Amino acid sequence: MSAEATNPATPGPVAPPAPAPARRKSRARIDLRRLGRAALLGPAARGRLPDAISHVVEAHRAHHPDADLEPLRRAYVLAESSHRGQMRKSGEPYITHPLAVTLILAELGAETTTLTASLLHDTVEDTDVTLDQVREQFGEEVRYLVDGVTKLEKVDYGAAAEPETFRKMLVATGSDVRVMSIKLADRLHNMRTLGVMRPEKQARIAKVTRDVLIPLAERLGVQALKTELEDLVFAILHPEEYEHTRELIAVNAARSDDPLAEIADEVRGVLREADIPAEVLIRPRHFVSVHRVARKRGELRGADFGRLLVLVNEDADCYGVLGELHTCLTPVVSEFKDFIAVPKFNLYQSLHTAVTRADGQVAEVLIRTHQMHKVAEAGVVALGNPYAPPSEEQSQAADGERADPTRPGWLSRLLDWQQAAPDPDTFWSTLREDLAQDREITVFRPDGGTLGLPEGATCVDAAYAQYGEDAHACIGARVNGRLATLSTVLRDGDTVQLLMGQDPASEPSREWLEHAHTPAARIAIQRWLATHPGGGTESETDDTRGNAAGAESGMPGAAARSAEAAGAPAARPRGAEVLVDRPGAAVRLAGCCTPVPPDEITGFAVRGGVVTVHRVECAAVAHMKSRGRAEIGVRWGDATECRVTLVAESFGRPHLLADLTEAIALEGAEIVSATVEPPSQQRVRHTYTLQLPDATHLPALMRAMRDVPGVYDVSRAQNQAPAS
Repeated sequence: MSAEATNPATPGPVAPPAPAPARRKSRARIDLRRLGRAALLGPAARGRLPDAISHVVEAHRAHHPDADLEPLRRAYVLAESSHRGQMRKSGEPYITHPLAVTLILAELGAETTTLTASLLHDTVEDTDVTLDQVREQFGEEVRYLVDGVTKLEKVDYGAAAEPETFRKMLVATGSDVRVMSIKLADRLHNMRTLGVMRPEKQARIAKVTRDVLIPLAERLGVQALKTELEDLVFAILHPEEYEHTRELIAVNAARSDDPLAEIADEVRGVLREADIPAEVLIRPRHFVSVHRVARKRGELRGADFGRLLVLVNEDADCYGVLGELHTCLTPVVSEFKDFIAVPKFNLYQSLHTAVTRADGQVAEVLIRTHQMHKVAEAGVVALGNPYAPPSEEQSQAADGERADPTRPGWLSRLLDWQQAAPDPDTFWSTLREDLAQDREITVFRPDGGTLGLPEGATCVDAAYAQYGEDAHACIGARVNGRLATLSTVLRDGDTVQLLMGQDPASEPSREWLEHAHTPAARIAIQRWLATHPGGGTESETDDTRGNAAGAESGMPGAAARSAEAAGAPAARPRGAEVLVDRPGAAVRLAGCCTPVPPDEITGFAVRGGVVTVHRVECAAVAHMKSRGRAEIGVRWGDATECRVTLVAESFGRPHLLADLTEAIALEGAEIVSATVEPPSQQRVRHTYTLQLPDATHLPALMRAMRDVPGVYDVSRAQNQAPAS
């Protein structure tokens, strides 16, 4: 990077590098000084691979044996000649930096185009090479990647500049994740050699790495980079705790017995007897992981310093291994997690379990295929060239995980957030909150699909994750089959059915912000509120979509805000005209039977001279006749608008409430109020008070409601006669 380059006449001081944990890979750390001499003195004749990139070529061929190496040769020659004379602050020739970055990516399995761009990633910024020259020699794809990395180098991560510059960074890199991969490898190498910097600068760079780049590595699934970055940051920001952790690891390594190795041998024996071909490895925990386990469990035992990794060939073998381990060893059931059936948002797949020995030591076990392990370590880097047609093996492995190979799910959502956020500060604050979430839950949709949400997410978050800005019309939810408020906190494994209203003018409540935890939800709500200054101000009583009343009624906004639901006096409905044989008398349609034309009706006088109108078959009519009340003649006039109460009896099923309200809306009826009784023996009773523009539409409305799958009866509301 340009900040690392110095004039060769005034090299920066060489200080001891920051302590770093041993790498998990068997490949030894490259001697940068030796590599630098090779870069300057090694042969680089035309058509021959320079000695300096032999390590890159070796690592690249391990993943891509048939790769064309000519672009790497030409890229190295251009980079070496361009950077010649530049030195890093540590004293090495500058070319050692792009070589080291490229080696990191090659070991992760990056394809040739990424490695070519990696060798050239600093040439445009630090030398006289132009993007046009890169395009002429290496093509548009390499030019695009180099340009993206160059723009990243110009990002100022200072606190005042963070919101807008980070937003620009996403715009520059969002269309191709390989740009971010090169950036992460670049930061890893700079962190490895950060010891030459002043302590205050080390701390500043480490904090940015911790707050921004490590979470990005996690979300892009590049665990190999993420874990080493975590350890390097840990050593700089928490040197005492780092030193203590290193001592713990050293003491454990000096032990004569290794309980984890003994458990590994036992697992190998179990799988041999079951005839399941598998590779059982011991994966030592990295420094930060050991530190976390120590804080969680207190005194550490031998098995706490690592985990067992079981690698198999087929997905089915993963579950076969799990069955054998749980049968032949003592499992810790609470530790089981299935990330194969439900992959994490960053493409991670694995089975997690744990087994215990007689002495109480617990060994965590990871079970995955070789392909899953490759993706688990390298994340998006392992996906290869996103523009190349996938091989048959890649097609089977992907299994439809994401439609756009250049944009994994989280990054795709991130780009949507930055476009939708009303201002940079809103985007930055919500992004930082999301990056701080280190645990995710998976909830299921009724159609079998899944939603990945951060721990603590609510039904509001689920609505916006599934429907985007259409979630403004969400009126309630069912969680595991039970009606729930939108503020309900979801748990891992919950099934969530979101109930959507049909009113296109539906609007979110300002109170939803209190229940929204994901950037998608918060930004969508804030964006709507910013463009509707007077909206979203309903009180909790009025906006029943966001509280228990709305969830219980499950009706669109107009119905949920009805006077009855709010507990206020009902507005006088515009009923059908009734003519009464008592001039000047006020008329009221009885709520017990809600008569509408062309029902046969009768009337009775009540207090204040009001005449109540009932259907002839209403139970209240027989009761009042038995009490000697005189009937008053009534008949329908010309007006046809009316209000009616209908009862729908149905079997419980997903989306029933949404389908019923849609059927009602399509018939032109307005929902005045509604209630849904708790399910009983898989049966649900819905009661709707509806305003019809024309009473003659009632039979068609009732037929439409009966045609909704799961509904077995629709009838007019009929109250029981009062006791005599």
